[in-house]
Amino acid sequence: MIKLMVTNIHKSIEMIPENEYASYYKQYIQLIENNNKSIIENLIDSQKEFDAVLRNVPSKKQNFAYAEGKWTLKELIQHIIDTERVFNYRALCFARNDQTSLPGFDQDLFANNCNANTRDYEDLLDEMSVLRKSTILLFKSFSDEVFLRIGVGSGNKMSVRALGYLYSGHQIHHLNIIKERYL
Repeated sequence: MIKLMVTNIHKSIEMIPENEYASYYKQYIQLIENNNKSIIENLIDSQKEFDAVLRNVPSKKQNFAYAEGKWTLKELIQHIIDTERVFNYRALCFARNDQTSLPGFDQDLFANNCNANTRDYEDLLDEMSVLRKSTILLFKSFSDEVFLRIGVGSGNKMSVRALGYLYSGHQIHHLNIIKERYL
């Protein structure tokens, strides 16, 4: 299952070794594996698609949830933002060789306390766009050696590289759900 990556991690990979992330994240990583794009290219492309799909959503759909107990579109966007922020902190700690085991985060607790439905929809999209630019700059600052560093978050080992690809896969996963169930 493990394939060799190209020599420069900034370029692209064929597959991320499964020992660099918890099995739960495989569903996200698989969405971007084998596309021959770098972490940065994936971050840029997934954000472009996200914006292209969500920038023209009618206001009546912005607080829509496809079933009782499911997040609204605004809450889902906030979830993507919150997850990327939490994981950016993890990436920074792992990159700096901080060996502290980082706590997990309860996505439902975050969603229940985010007030996304009272926020302006365009502000949420702008926040995601600015956050993604920050993520891109963070990952551009990492050397190839840093990408291979591994830390522990939520009790699971994860490499900086896997985190970099996880963001795009997570965003694509939710964008697919949005297309299927919200729009």
